[in-house]
Amino acid sequence: MLSLPRLQTVNDERSPALRALRRTPVMEARPLEVYATYACGERGELAGGLVGHVQWQWLHVDLLWVDAGARGAGLGSRLIARAEARAREEFGCIGSQVETWDFQAPGFYQRVGYRLAASIPDYPPGITSHLLVKEL
Repeated sequence: MLSLPRLQTVNDERSPALRALRRTPVMEARPLEVYATYACGERGELAGGLVGHVQWQWLHVDLLWVDAGARGAGLGSRLIARAEARAREEFGCIGSQVETWDFQAPGFYQRVGYRLAASIPDYPPGITSHLLVKEL
């Protein structure tokens, strides 16, 4: 059985492209976060936010949420647009991806320009997991 370091060595030997990629800063995952607060909140309560990371010139949206009291006003669209802009401008990203379940927000992501790349039924059982992608 190959160990992970040995497998990486074998893969690097067989793929000059992978070997070159391992030597670039794009291999390192870097965090990217965007938050919004209520304009009228006394304590600056969070109205929503996006937590993700950038790797291989792609934005990976890990978590996007909007407080129930702020939904329906376009805040989610603005948060994701800001994260995508930062990903392009600060990290040179060429795409964005997000995984979401069927009961969450696949329709939202499609409305803001993401396309369905894959669906996995019963992951977990009774739920369909979706991978959506967008060119930046």
